Amino acid sequence: MTGTERVLTDRGTFAVAAADGSITGTRGATPDGLFVQDARHLSRWRLTADGAPLDVLTRDDARVVLTPPGTRDEPAPYTVVREQALAAGVLVERLTLLNNLARPVRARLELSVAADFADQFELRSDRRHYDKSDGVHESAAGPDGVAFRYRRGPDWDASTTVTAQPPPDAVRAADGEEGGQVLSWRLAVPAHGSREIALAVRAFAAHAGPPAEVTGAGGIATPATLHAHQAREAAEFTDAEPRPTESAGPAGLPGLAQAVDRGLADLAALRIPGVGPDGEPVSVPGAGIPWFLTLFGRDSLLTSLFALPYRPGLAAGTLAALAAAQGVTDDPARLEQPGRIPHELRHGELAHFRQVPYGRYYGSVDATPLFLVLLQAYTEATGDARLATRLEGHARAAVAWMFRDGGLDDHGWLVYTSDEQGGGLANQNWKDSAGAICFADGVQATGAIAVAEAQGYAYDALRRTAHLAEGVWHDVAFARRLESAARDLRRRFPEEFWLAEADFPALALDGGRRKVDALGSDAGHLLWSGLLDQDRAERVGRRLLRPDFFSGWGIRTLAAGQLPYHPLSYHRGCVWPHDNAVIALGLARHGLAAEARQVAEALVAAGRHHDWRLPEVMAGYGPDSHPAPVPYPHSCSPQAWAAATPLALLTALGGAPARPGPVRTGPAPTGRS
Repeated sequence: MTGTERVLTDRGTFAVAAADGSITGTRGATPDGLFVQDARHLSRWRLTADGAPLDVLTRDDARVVLTPPGTRDEPAPYTVVREQALAAGVLVERLTLLNNLARPVRARLELSVAADFADQFELRSDRRHYDKSDGVHESAAGPDGVAFRYRRGPDWDASTTVTAQPPPDAVRAADGEEGGQVLSWRLAVPAHGSREIALAVRAFAAHAGPPAEVTGAGGIATPATLHAHQAREAAEFTDAEPRPTESAGPAGLPGLAQAVDRGLADLAALRIPGVGPDGEPVSVPGAGIPWFLTLFGRDSLLTSLFALPYRPGLAAGTLAALAAAQGVTDDPARLEQPGRIPHELRHGELAHFRQVPYGRYYGSVDATPLFLVLLQAYTEATGDARLATRLEGHARAAVAWMFRDGGLDDHGWLVYTSDEQGGGLANQNWKDSAGAICFADGVQATGAIAVAEAQGYAYDALRRTAHLAEGVWHDVAFARRLESAARDLRRRFPEEFWLAEADFPALALDGGRRKVDALGSDAGHLLWSGLLDQDRAERVGRRLLRPDFFSGWGIRTLAAGQLPYHPLSYHRGCVWPHDNAVIALGLARHGLAAEARQVAEALVAAGRHHDWRLPEVMAGYGPDSHPAPVPYPHSCSPQAWAAATPLALLTALGGAPARPGPVRTGPAPTGRS
């Protein structure tokens, strides 16, 4: 996203609008609209005055001040203040027309409105065609606004209603836009006086509960009321103990406290509702806006791990929600297998009709071991064994998946094969784009691929689950089996993965056990998981800070100078803050404090250029090419694991709070935070 949009979000609902608050139904890198459950419930929301568009005078997070065309000698007779706010499934707007003259004026305001109910996958410009010819669109004017409806098949029914106070003087069909409607008001405004119009857009998503109630005293609740309520809810999260910014000072890195504050605010906004194993409501971090505001296995797990020392409630909610969605059967269409933790959960039309596999998609090699890592880390960090006790069966099923379907038994490593032919992901590690796991000549690896970082996650998961088995579940035999498997994996890794000439681990092994020899940042994850011995870890850590890897804003996903490197490639040259956060934690683990600080300083410097919000991903160009980080054009903003990165940096620099006391038992925590 470019940063010029107005982005609003609340409990899984989000809206993206232009700087003036309008929605024009764009597609591509940054689609605008009101989105609920992966569907666009508002695709047009365009205001004109006396037939002309309005110019922006000024704007802030809460409002935008607009004016009709005017000149220096004849300035506009009136000004329009536009305020917008969001609640779950609802967009509220208040238009205030201010008369600038000492005489009455008349104005005609018109609002062009449409709802196309497009699925997010339709808007991503991936050149796919989705047949929705059996869908039925309807629109109808009412006494106080307009209603839109979309039906498909016997069980898909979504609608959007727009209500106004005062009601529009007229409603007509929009010219040249099928189903669009235009609401029109003719307003008489007294001298130096004002008139107001209150609007509420309510999205009724298919297979979802009703939108939030936004009635206020005498009518529609004001945007200011909603903003105040959301500010109180956010403050409960951002201001809770421990206060990370109080630790950022001792970390001694200027700007880190500001980045932590911004990250916490974004994490508060990205929280979405989820459901635990017993149907209980939980709160989890959605991955990012605009494409991924839903529960993602890998993203939500790493976000929760970064935030764990400071906001453990995120981990409790994430673990519960992922356990509830854990695989229970074999479904090749969505790669579900018993015990496997899902990659992503979707609720949109195309997922419902199985036109995309992502309704509940399990194409991830690393979400399952990361689930086990987080479960033990949560238990250790909080001193609370209740969740580990409650999720024992889920954890054992996850371990069984790693050995059976994950590949540890048959291949000796965690492996995956491409799901591209099935409409899914070509790669199933965090670098999941096509071509990301490549040889030095740029050729994508094929067959049963064993990516390096996933072996580190597996090692860590086996060791941590062994601790739970012995200390919480009291199953010593199971613990010994897992410890033995972890030791064997650590012993074999340098034998099969090490590139002797480069003195660096291979990116992966392909299906023929060939070393995939491109040099990638994934090696830094091995420091975090502890898979490498101290000597190799130090050599890898220092290698990642050499100029071909380190751009000045962070460590590139692929070292520059290699044939497949491209500074604007998603996973073959860009810089990802979360990737760097994992590496910084690994550097700190192995005593490479100066290197960890160098990574942290680079990321904080990048955040300074983005109002302290770290982008999801940056181009691989360094400060020698451009004095500010070059944006990646399809980056989400805000994005969860980027928002949590400053917390991970704080931990890497030694600012994490002390661990708690004795382990607690009793009812498991809810994860509502």
